[in-house]
Amino acid sequence: MRAAALQGRTLTDFVVHSAQEAALRVIEVHESIQLAKQDREAFAEALLNPPAPGKRLRAAARRFTGSARPS
Repeated sequence: MRAAALQGRTLTDFVVHSAQEAALRVIEVHESIQLAKQDREAFAEALLNPPAPGKRLRAAARRFTGSARPS
C-alpha cells in the first residue's frame, strides 16, 4: 500500500501495473534466450555447411589475391 501511495496509484492499479511489468520482463528474457539459441544454431550451421561463395565474393577474392601485398 505504501508503494502504491508513493506512486500516486490505487493498490489495484499498482498491482496490475507491477504484474504487467513482470510479465514483459519474463517475455523479454524468454525471447532473448530463444534468439540466442537460434543464433547459435545458425552459426554452427554456417561453420559446418558453409554456403558456396557468390559472384561478388569471388570477384573480391580475385582482386585481393591479384593486388600487391606489402612485404
